[in-house]
Amino acid sequence: MSQALQDLLDLLDLEQIEENIFRGQSRSAVVPRVFGGQVAAQALVAAGRTVPEDRHAHSLHAYFLRIGDPGAPIVYNVERIRDGRSFTTRRVVAVQHGRPIFSLSASFQTYEDGLDHQAPMPPSPDPATLPTSQERLRGYDHLDPAVVERFLEAREAIDLRYVDEPPYGRFGEPRAPHSQVWFRTNGKLGGAVDEPLLHVVLATYVSDMTLLDSVLLAHGRGGWAVGDVVGASLDHAMWFHRPFRADEWLLYDQESPSAYGGRGLGQARIYTQDGRLAISVIQEGVVRVPRKQAP
Repeated sequence: MSQALQDLLDLLDLEQIEENIFRGQSRSAVVPRVFGGQVAAQALVAAGRTVPEDRHAHSLHAYFLRIGDPGAPIVYNVERIRDGRSFTTRRVVAVQHGRPIFSLSASFQTYEDGLDHQAPMPPSPDPATLPTSQERLRGYDHLDPAVVERFLEAREAIDLRYVDEPPYGRFGEPRAPHSQVWFRTNGKLGGAVDEPLLHVVLATYVSDMTLLDSVLLAHGRGGWAVGDVVGASLDHAMWFHRPFRADEWLLYDQESPSAYGGRGLGQARIYTQDGRLAISVIQEGVVRVPRKQAP
């Protein structure tokens, strides 16, 4: 296991300070605020710590309420909404400086046999044939070297590979609002940490990294890396359909059906390398063109 992955696991390992109350540490993202995927993942950890081990997360719905301060810890308050025969529901509010910055509702279910069908996996190249993040980012002369280093540091624990050029790699002309990335953790998970909840938590963490890319592609925007848009995640929803491992390749197939009113919508499906539909994701975010660049 790489040191970067161990550092990420430590970041997601919350301290319990009272029944139903947990505390997590923070760190800066590519921009000077707490990465939304970190808060969502930590909130899911907090919810999962109050649920029996035989119940697995099958969905979450969340709102990003305020920008997180990377210099302060985050307190997660868990409300035990329901404990039924098959399903368990939890609500989590993340608090910093006395104010809520994030809220999440998550549902957990015992395993059941049932009907089974799925959308087929779209075509995509073998991830082993694609450039790594380092290979791509260090090849862009138009990017500020400091931005490149922040990107690489923020994603050091994750092996994330774009199928095509990312928005910040080629911009200025609109492209199809569709993006694919392959991802997995930068190292294998094992031992005491290798439990189903951790794999779901890590996928939640990564899911906030690239989902709005397809919005940017539709308008030829390079994104935060080049400063031609400003924005933030507004809400986030995930459904976990089938078991998967976050340390094995997962295909994140993303598209944007709409952007309007300063908001953009991204939706995606995450497949295992052997073609099983593991997760569905939807997110809306603020995507604004700076006034001096407004069309």
